Amino acid sequence: MTHAREWTDAFVTYYNHDHRHSGIGLHTPASVHFGTAEEVRDQRAFALAEAYERHPERFARRPKPPEIPGQVWIKDPAKRREPEPQGS
Repeated sequence: MTHAREWTDAFVTYYNHDHRHSGIGLHTPASVHFGTAEEVRDQRAFALAEAYERHPERFARRPKPPEIPGQVWIKDPAKRREPEPQGS
């Protein structure tokens, strides 16, 4: 039981603080939750602009960081369907 708890704690820490999620603009859940995502996005935009200015030939178009969505759902209630009635 101790090993499972240690593994789960390590996984949750990684998932929330290190793993960048495509659904939230390649940010970590912690960054979005604690309000640092905009600052991180601004830093990325600066780095991408600088890279483009130095070597535009490496890009098909001017790069920009992904947008941060206003809401994110695991199961969007607007898309949730009522279960089909079970026949007898």
